[in-house]
Amino acid sequence: MTQIREGDLLWSPSDERKAQANITRYMAWLRESRGLDFDSYDELWRWSVDDLEAFWASIWDYFGVRAHRPYKRVLADRSMPGAKWFTGAELNYAEHALARRDEHVALLWRNEDGPGGEMRYDELCRAVASVAAGLRRLGVGRGDRVAAYLPNIPEAVIAFLATASIGAVWSSCSPDFGERSVVDRFQQIEPTVLITVDGYRYGGREFDRAAVSEDVRRSLPGLKAMVVVGNLGGRALPAGAVRWEELLGEDAELFFEPVPFGHPLWVLYSSGTTGLPKAIVQSHGGILVEHFKTLAFHFDLTEDDRFFWFSTTGWMMWNVLVSGLLVGATCVLYDGSPGHPDMNVLWRLAQDTGITYFGTSAPFLAACAKSGVEPGRDFDLSALRGIGSTASPLPPESFTWVYEHVKRDVVLGSASGGTDVCTAQAGPCPILPVHAGELQCRELGVALESFDEAGQPAVGRVGELVVTAPMPSMPIFLLGDADGSKHHESYFGMYPGIWRHGDWMKVTERGSCVIYGRSDSTLNRGGVRMGTSEFYSVVEEFPEVADSLVVDTSALGEEGQLLLFLLMREGFSLDEALISQIKDRIRSALSPRHVPSAVYAAPAVPRTLNGKKVEVPVKRILQGASMEYVAAEASMVNPEAMSYFVGLANELRGASQVVGRRDVSDV
Repeated sequence: MTQIREGDLLWSPSDERKAQANITRYMAWLRESRGLDFDSYDELWRWSVDDLEAFWASIWDYFGVRAHRPYKRVLADRSMPGAKWFTGAELNYAEHALARRDEHVALLWRNEDGPGGEMRYDELCRAVASVAAGLRRLGVGRGDRVAAYLPNIPEAVIAFLATASIGAVWSSCSPDFGERSVVDRFQQIEPTVLITVDGYRYGGREFDRAAVSEDVRRSLPGLKAMVVVGNLGGRALPAGAVRWEELLGEDAELFFEPVPFGHPLWVLYSSGTTGLPKAIVQSHGGILVEHFKTLAFHFDLTEDDRFFWFSTTGWMMWNVLVSGLLVGATCVLYDGSPGHPDMNVLWRLAQDTGITYFGTSAPFLAACAKSGVEPGRDFDLSALRGIGSTASPLPPESFTWVYEHVKRDVVLGSASGGTDVCTAQAGPCPILPVHAGELQCRELGVALESFDEAGQPAVGRVGELVVTAPMPSMPIFLLGDADGSKHHESYFGMYPGIWRHGDWMKVTERGSCVIYGRSDSTLNRGGVRMGTSEFYSVVEEFPEVADSLVVDTSALGEEGQLLLFLLMREGFSLDEALISQIKDRIRSALSPRHVPSAVYAAPAVPRTLNGKKVEVPVKRILQGASMEYVAAEASMVNPEAMSYFVGLANELRGASQVVGRRDVSDV
């Protein structure tokens, strides 16, 4: 693979592509309808954050938001937290998602077994109307909560839209979440109805979920009904449960309950690695205008697109995927493992379904590169126009791999944002070039800055990622936070009135962004700060390394050790020669100060249910904290991986320094 550096130019849009982009049409509309003329994206972005009211009013008008009552003012209160958007307006998110009633394909789905199907917009509307009527029969009304324990299947989309259409509040978990994880989340929302599944398939195996569903039902005392989707088929219905088919049992009129702009739409959850997951509530109107903007202008989606993002219902990207319906696109769903039977399964899906926008995660692209797959050679990806990547920073070498092994003429849109806002704050733009390791732009309407040590905006230097003005999709509140203290501490504790996201970011002179990892897991060696993503980019280039975790045990005023943990690929072991090579590479590529104090061969790298590396809890354990205080096992995919670090912490506390072992180097 070609050697690449951060900032190297990899792709530029053709004049034709720029002319056809949605954002170009929007700029022309602004010129004709508002008398606003912008010569560049940067000028447009600057206006969008300097005049928030004018920008978001233009989004409302451009996309023809259907309001049952008009708004009085776009932004009546700019306070953070507590901003008041589009006061007086009444609308419904689902009404916009189901604006089409024709035979265009709305949903297209596949699973590991190969068979799948498709559903047209008119069919989707009928199904949503029936399920909405069924939910009402079960006692669900405006403001009630519907909890879903479902895989990424069409029933989940139908149930969500039905819930939203009646003004109820949606919340979902993936069936690979264990009982404790589900209960920790759903108990907070006190649902009226639980929609669950008999089981799911993953990695070539079937997983029964009947017992877990029963345990969850018993843990939700206010539940009026449990609905079961027969995903595996042939399973007995639990006593007192309702079959999914009963909700679809009769035709009904499609009705949309008008709700205020700030009415809750859904509840999302933080990873919860250090306690109960935060229950993050976002609104009908906030999500509606934010997703219109992001999907149309940044992802460049139209009704002709087939929009895919590999996700489970437990990750906010599922919610973004479903919002593809807002622009009339076809949403492609996949239920199963991205690596079964091999790493080509999703690229094969892209070919077979004609995916035009392929969304995935940075770890998936890195895994494809390591496995040696050649999607561009082996599959017809001629329909593919865009590739999205999120969940963690995408390193420069992964950018290179995409352009060399997937497709030359494609917008590679690395994005950063997250569950807290259910969108990207920095991400792709179809009329801007792609540079290795960089997110193309700060998104429209997002007053995104990198703050230096003095709390001032910086360009060309790494600082704290902050948002200095409100966004419509920011949480309207956190459940269980009556006085707002948790909300304030989560986002506004460091800079009053300014959103601190918790990432290290650099804004370049071009206006693009580079994300360097979580700021609370920074590697600070001798005053030289570095994000963990830079470290992983170097270490995981080694073919012997399957995964890695780096932890700086330093505390305030006291420098600790920099510890590197490696999960070795099958057939490889960690020896002194490899340790020496890794240290030499780190010394030359990063800095001598960031050469690890010790290198360990770990049995696993702990990750959250959303696939993020568990860095801070491991750091705190190695600093001497107890597992029960720093990490919730139910929030992790592999909580058993933490036992290794607990044991290591005990061992290190009994020694004055890291001592020699075959899997450790202290030289």
